[in-house]
Amino acid sequence: MSASDSRRARPYALYLGCTIPARVQHFEIASRKVAERLGLQLADVAEFACCGYPIASLDARAAKLLAARNLALAERAGCDILALCTACTGSLTEAAHELQTDPALRDSLNADLAAVGLRYEGSVRVRHLVRVLWEEVGREKIQAAVVRRLDGLLFAPHYGCHYLKPAEAHGDFEDPEAPHTLDDLIAWTGARTLDYPGKLRCCGGGVLATDEKLALGISRNKLREIARRRADAVTLICPFCNIMYDTNQKKIETIFGEPFGVPVLFFPQVLGLAMGFEPRELGLSMNRVQPKALLEKIGIK
Repeated sequence: MSASDSRRARPYALYLGCTIPARVQHFEIASRKVAERLGLQLADVAEFACCGYPIASLDARAAKLLAARNLALAERAGCDILALCTACTGSLTEAAHELQTDPALRDSLNADLAAVGLRYEGSVRVRHLVRVLWEEVGREKIQAAVVRRLDGLLFAPHYGCHYLKPAEAHGDFEDPEAPHTLDDLIAWTGARTLDYPGKLRCCGGGVLATDEKLALGISRNKLREIARRRADAVTLICPFCNIMYDTNQKKIETIFGEPFGVPVLFFPQVLGLAMGFEPRELGLSMNRVQPKALLEKIGIK
């Protein structure tokens, strides 16, 4: 077995982070369904905790220590990490990159990790689910799994801020100013993607705690562009972006007096529909804006 084959044979530790289990369990439900169907081997590491992202601006070292603890747990389990949250992906990827390139930092954090019986040597890769689907599962296998083509549907992709930045930590996987992987994956289901103004702009979630109206206004601007172009749904890959566009959509409509009614689907829900799963199997009942018209278009009553 070659080194690359050996790497692909390693299971992925599924990293859920804090938001998904508490607020958007349907992201996890759909992700597990499509991963199992596509043969992705996922392991659960019960000791995983916060990635460190929420405190990075207050205490960078403490944030890195939290990330290093998760990396060390995955390394001990013999796994790479597959994350669903883009912010978690970014936090863990940056930490893995720094710990691999800065032995002094790794030694310093390992001194603290020793207190809980852990040590990190630097062997763990971190990948977002979308990257794993695009890069490692690939077009041929995904299209072979599509049994309900989504022809006629138009999705507005939302990449979010953390999926590809900083590019060097992600190994320059793709250009963060001109990403295409989510668009490609949507197209592999038979659906079309919408190129719209502000496609790469933030959802506003980063300032929600300090200025709610500003944050919701940022989300409103994107929903307005998408609704004007009659997309069937927004498709995204980040739990907090989902909170902004789906969970808060009714509040946005009330505050700004504009009706949108734009469904918001996690990409694994889109892929799961194309793979023949029923809506209940993908947690679609948990979506705040129900995609009734979208489901009717593909023959689901």
